[in-house]
Parts: sequence; structure tokens; C-alpha cells
Amino acid sequence: MKKLWLTLMLALLVGFGVACSNSEDKAKEHGMSTMNINKGEESKKENFPSTQTTYVKTGKEFTLTAKESTHDFGNGTTLPVWTYDGSVPGSQIRVKQGDKVKVNLKNELSEPVTIHWHGLPVPNSQDGIPGVTMNAIQPGNTFTYEFTASVPGTYWYHSHQDSVNQIDKGLYGTLVVEGKDEEKADKDYTLVLDEWISSGESSMEEMDHGSMASEEDKDDTNNSTQSVDGMDMAMGDDMSMYDLYTINGKSAKNMETLKVKEGDTVKLRLVNAGYISHKIHIHGHEFKIVSTDGQPINDPTIIKDQTVTVAPGERYDIVFKANNPGTSYIESHDETEAAKNMVAKIVYNNSKKTNDDRDSKESLHNVDITKYGKTAQSKFSLESKYGVEYKMNLGIAMEGNSRVYTINNKTYPKTEPLNVEEGDLVKVTLKNTSKSDDHPMHLHGHFFQVLSKNGEPIEGSPLMKDTLNVKPGEEYVVAFKADNPGNWMFHCHDLHHASSGMIIQVKYKGFNPAFTPNTDANNKPE
Repeated sequence: MKKLWLTLMLALLVGFGVACSNSEDKAKEHGMSTMNINKGEESKKENFPSTQTTYVKTGKEFTLTAKESTHDFGNGTTLPVWTYDGSVPGSQIRVKQGDKVKVNLKNELSEPVTIHWHGLPVPNSQDGIPGVTMNAIQPGNTFTYEFTASVPGTYWYHSHQDSVNQIDKGLYGTLVVEGKDEEKADKDYTLVLDEWISSGESSMEEMDHGSMASEEDKDDTNNSTQSVDGMDMAMGDDMSMYDLYTINGKSAKNMETLKVKEGDTVKLRLVNAGYISHKIHIHGHEFKIVSTDGQPINDPTIIKDQTVTVAPGERYDIVFKANNPGTSYIESHDETEAAKNMVAKIVYNNSKKTNDDRDSKESLHNVDITKYGKTAQSKFSLESKYGVEYKMNLGIAMEGNSRVYTINNKTYPKTEPLNVEEGDLVKVTLKNTSKSDDHPMHLHGHFFQVLSKNGEPIEGSPLMKDTLNVKPGEEYVVAFKADNPGNWMFHCHDLHHASSGMIIQVKYKGFNPAFTPNTDANNKPE
């Protein structure tokens, strides 16, 4: 009787999901496959429902519900999570280029939330930044986002309210805008990379920035910001607390399985929703990178046995031909113990062969995206005339007893805004002056072109991005056109750094926000 009851409950849950989301077949077709429904003791103790299928939703109007669930990661770890639609990742939204999209966000959580459409240019009022573009959506309330999906590509969405913690809890999903002239793949899979703390503790509670500096570098007599660039910061952030790596919320025994048949053209959409860069290897197949951050690569070359590093907030679209029957893998080559569980299995139909020569610790060359593809005429150059130029020195400092992350020695909201007028051509220099920490810098509402790296012009395809990882000692020059009026965030997408100050705003002259900040909304934009 118990088995029959569980079977009936599972059927009801799946039926409900299909009715809400177009079909489970679409989810499998796009690589967002079914999560195991678990009824473990942890689920009962927390009194939250278990996570369900990550569904694919198509159409033009959608409802997303922020709610609590309990998630089984597949390695013996079950944690309470925050979700959109009760799944990790949340429902995938798939729309067509030019669609006018409406998304109703219902907040069934105990805390305020929002949605930021990461990478997709939307009107400023729809960008989802509490206290900057809107007030946070309170528990029990609903907010409707409306925008036109004008630029095709792979994007993702996440809460921007207390985002370092809310994203850590699972509050994110993916958004795909299908291009009018897009070449269709036989199989199209989305793989969301993330890392978790298996104890379930809050990331901000675990991070102790202040302990990373010596006592002589602290000044308790005032609250001024002091540079620590001269310190030996070789240890950097201790990210070892993230001891559980996942693809689409799955790890170890629960690993994602991608089904293909010989001859298929397979598209992989890699999305990094975490705070650690991951080196991804496509085992047993040649491949090409066709786009990054949704923007196409010109004439991409075929490569094999190289890793692609996906930094926090970045997306890479990869295409390969299924011409190596058997079972092979998409795997992390990160130098951590947790990385061995960040793996997805490629399984060919009707094939029992296993290509088991993989070695996740093998040293492989990493693709340099600034030298990948072929040069072509582009929108900007180093010789172009720019109406606005801005330099960001990305550093570390002490503020009282706390370690903070700075832009030009200041922390948000005291950082100097980048002031522009509509139509301006803007050049920005990004220089990482810290000695240990990467800074994946994300610009809201715009794409920028990467013009140079460490003083040398970009050699490969014109490189358009919205998120760029700047490693210690590196300097990039990027450019964009001020063509989307508003007040926009430009910040590090290691959100521990953003929440500790590494943010500026891009402000358009004469722009007035369409909302009035509410002091009772508990707005936390970082």
C-alpha cells in the first residue's frame, strides 16, 4: 500500500507540473530533466515539500513562484532550499526573439525577493534591483515584469535582493531567447553550474573577511578604508566551505544524463550560477564555442581536449557532433575534491560502450577566449573617440575590522558613479590590483566589447560580453554605447565581493526612476 500511495502521489505531482509548464518532454529535450521526488526524514523535519522537475516553460506570459523546498543532491545530502517553482534550478523560460514577455513573480517566501534578468537588456524599471529600480517584493505579494526579448542568447535570472545569500539558497533559473535565424541543434541542453555548503550554513555567516588581515593592518580608532594591497593576500577568500559541486542541482549518483544519438548536433548552454570559476571539459568530443554571454563568436574553430573556464555569471554555448558512441562525460577539471562530483554523462542511444579513459585531474590547455575565433569588423576599437572614460581599480581594503572590496578605494554606495548621457560612447578600464581574488565584473542593461587585455589588443573574434572575469594583476579595456537609459549596477559577480562594496552605478543624466524607494521594503540591492 505504501508503494501504491507513493506512486499515486508521484503521478499527481508530475501531472500538475506538466499542466503548469507545457510538458515534461520539453524539459528533457532541453536538458532540464526530472529531479527525484524524495520523502526523506530531513524533508519531514523541515516540513517543506521536496523539489520537483525543473520544467521548461514556453509562450509569452509566465508565472514564477518563489517558495521553500527541500532538495536531495544525490550524495546523501538533503538541504532546505529557496526556489522558483519548487525546483533547483528554477523553471527554464524559453521565448522567441521579439516576443513581448510578461512574468508574474509570486513571493511565497518569508523574505522579500526580486528577479534580475542577468545579461538580457531590459528597461531599467524591469531590472529587479531593490532600492535602485524597484522596491523588493514583499512576502505574499506579486509583481509583474514586462519586457521585449530583443537579443537572442542564453541568459539566466536570479534574485537581486540580498543576492549573495538568496542565490546561495537556490533562487535562480535560466532564460533562453531563441533567435529568428538561429541554427537549431538536434539536442539542446542547459547545464547550470553551482556549488553549495553541505552543512546548509549561510555563506555570509561562513565568510570572515576581517580575519584575513593582520592586526597591524587594522585601525580601530576610526572607520576609514585603508588599502591592503601591500599585504601578502596569497590565500584569498577561503571558498573551501563550498564542498558540494553540482550541475543542474545534481551531484554524484544523481548526475545529469544527456541522451544523444549518433550524428546529432548537440548544443550545451553552460551557465555559472555560483561564485567559483569552473574549468569544464567535454570528454571524447571535438567542439566549438559558438557564443559567450549570448553573443556570437565569429568563425569559431574546432577544438578538443581543452577546458573552457566559466566564471561566475558567465554563459558559454558549445556545439559538438555526437560521433563517439558510448558513454562519455562533461566534467570539471577544478583542483578541488568537490569537483569530482561536477559531472554530466553523455549517453548514446542503444550503445553499451563506455569511453572510460577520462581523467578529471589531467592537465589540459585552457581556451583563451580573447584569442579564439577570427577577427572581424566590430563596433568599437581602441582608436575610437569616447565621450566618457572611467577607470576601475578593483582592490581590497580594511574598513574598521572588516575586509572589504573596493573600486578606486571606495565601497558602495560611496563609490563614484559612472555618469553618462544617452548616446555616449564609453570606455572603461578594469584593473585588478588585488593579489589573490578574481573579480568577474557584470554590467547591467548593456553589452560591452572587450578591446584589450594587459595592453594588447584582442586577437580573436570581436568579444561582446556582459560579464568579464578579471584575474589578479590583469587589466582589460572595454567599451559600450550608452543606449539604455537608467541607473544600472556594474559589480563583481562573486557576490561576496559585491556585498562587501565592489559596486558602482552607471547613471544616465536626467533619468528619473519610475518608483519611490520605500524605507519599509528592506531593500538590499547587493
